[in-house]
Amino acid sequence: MDKNIPRYNVQLYIYDLSRGMARSLSPIMLGKLLISCRHTAIVAYGDEFFFGGEGISSCSPGGTMLGPPDTVVELGETEVTEEIFMDYLSSLGETTYRGDRYRLFEHNCNTFTNEVAQFLTGRTIPSYITDLPSEVLSTPFGQILRPILDSIHIAPPGGNVINGGRNI
Repeated sequence: MDKNIPRYNVQLYIYDLSRGMARSLSPIMLGKLLISCRHTAIVAYGDEFFFGGEGISSCSPGGTMLGPPDTVVELGETEVTEEIFMDYLSSLGETTYRGDRYRLFEHNCNTFTNEVAQFLTGRTIPSYITDLPSEVLSTPFGQILRPILDSIHIAPPGGNVINGGRNI
């Protein structure tokens, strides 16, 4: 690696959307313990980037109504410039990660952060996050709830949508 090329820190912010309720209720409802209902975001270049029902959004780190993250995972460093990264996000936001493509179980904030983490660092996010939808759906109650949960579009308030020609 060239020491003259700038490197940028990349972090994964992890939030528990259930605020502890998943730990309490999952054994009763699903028959298995789920520690939390995780929302994730990538923090790089001084901003937090996430995907939800509005598309790809950004804010200052911890700047959504979710507040500060419950956990921060250091993913490493990247040599990708901010300009290239923003072009990449704009492209994703016009295609793969438009708001209307959000699906709680198959195409969500965690699939977004996993893809972006690989683009920036070559590393994936922890599997305990990406495996959560299949854990829920592997239960009878998860299958019963799926039609209802599929209609949910999570979009943490407080971010600026950066795709679809809005707030670029």
